[in-house]
Amino acid sequence: MWRIGRPLIGKGCVLLSPSTINTLDIILVRRVRLSEMGPTRKPAVLVTHPDIPPEALKLLAERCDIDVWNQPKPIPRSLLLQRIVDKDALFCLLTEKVDAQLLDAAGSTLKVVGTMSVGYDHIDVDECRKRRIAVGNTPHVLTDSTAELGIALLLATRRRLFEARSQIDSGAWAQTSWSPMWMCGSEIRGTTVGFVGMGNIGLAILERLRAFKVSKFLYTSRSHKPTAEMEGAQFTRLNELLRMSDIVIVTCTLTPETTGMFNREAFSLMKKTASFINISRGAVVDQDALYEALTTKKIASAGLDVMTPEPLAKDHPLVKLPNCVLLPHIGSATTETRTAMAVLTAQNILAALQGLPMPATVA
Repeated sequence: MWRIGRPLIGKGCVLLSPSTINTLDIILVRRVRLSEMGPTRKPAVLVTHPDIPPEALKLLAERCDIDVWNQPKPIPRSLLLQRIVDKDALFCLLTEKVDAQLLDAAGSTLKVVGTMSVGYDHIDVDECRKRRIAVGNTPHVLTDSTAELGIALLLATRRRLFEARSQIDSGAWAQTSWSPMWMCGSEIRGTTVGFVGMGNIGLAILERLRAFKVSKFLYTSRSHKPTAEMEGAQFTRLNELLRMSDIVIVTCTLTPETTGMFNREAFSLMKKTASFINISRGAVVDQDALYEALTTKKIASAGLDVMTPEPLAKDHPLVKLPNCVLLPHIGSATTETRTAMAVLTAQNILAALQGLPMPATVA
C-alpha cells in the first residue's frame, strides 16, 4: 500500500512506498537514539604541570578535554587523587607517584599513563598491567641532550670549572699571585672511562668522548652490548671497572638491584685520582658514602646531575664541597628536547586512547 506523506523539502506531498516507510522509520529511530545520547564525550586528560610545551597541549586539546594543574609546584597528593577521578588519561612527570592508591582513585575510566620522562620508577608498572592501563615514556628523544650534559658535567668536574669561577666571585683571584700549579685539573685524554649501564645515553657519551682521545672504554651492564663493543668498549665486572677506571660514568636505570650500589665499598675500590659522574638517578648513590669518599680523598671529584632528595637542601654537606659539582637535574633541559618529550607523551596518550600501539611503550 502506498501512503501520502509530507515532503522532505518544500511544500506539497509525496507518495511513499512501504519499503520507503520502513527505511524512514529506521532513520528516525536512529536519530532519536543519537539525540538521547547527546554529543560524544571527549576523553578527559589530567596534565599535572602548567609548564608543558604548547605543541603537546595543542595535540591533546584537538581530541580531548584537558585538565591542567596551574600551579608551578607539583600538584599535592591529595589534589592529585581528587583530580584523577573519571579521567581517561594521565600526563605526568617524575614528581607524581602512580601507585595502587592513585589507580583506585582514578577508577575504571583510566586507560593510559604517559610520563614525560625516560625513567618510570615512579610508576607501579605491574599494577598498571593488572588493570590493563597502558604506560608510555619518552626514550630516545633525550639521548643527545643528556649525553651533551654528561660531557659538560665531566669537563666541569675534571677541570674544576665551578671552583675556578668561585675564585673570581670571592675576589680570591685578585689576591692570588700566579702560580704554575694553581687551579690545575685533570685531562680526559689518555684516561680509562668506565660506564655503569650502557644504554642509548651511555653509547652517545662514548661516541662523543672519542674526540678526547680516551685510552680505553669499559662498561658493565646486565648483558653484553654488541653495539658498545663494536665501538671498542670492553665488558667487565663492576668491581674490576671501579678499580681500573679514571672516570666512572653512571647511566644505569634505577632498580632494586642498583639502588644504593655506590656505597662505601664501591668508592673504596676506585682510584684516588678518579672522578665519579652520575646522570642516572640519585638513589643509586649512598650520598653519605660519597661525602666521606670526597672528604677523605678516596676519590678526587664527583659531578652529579641527580641526587636524593630533589631538590637538595642548600645546606646539604655535598653542596659545600669544592670537589663536588652539582646540577639541578637538567640532563634533558634543552628547548628542543623538552618539546619533543612533551609531544611524544601526548602521542602516546592519543594512541592508547584510540586502541593503537604507542610510539614508546613501557606496558
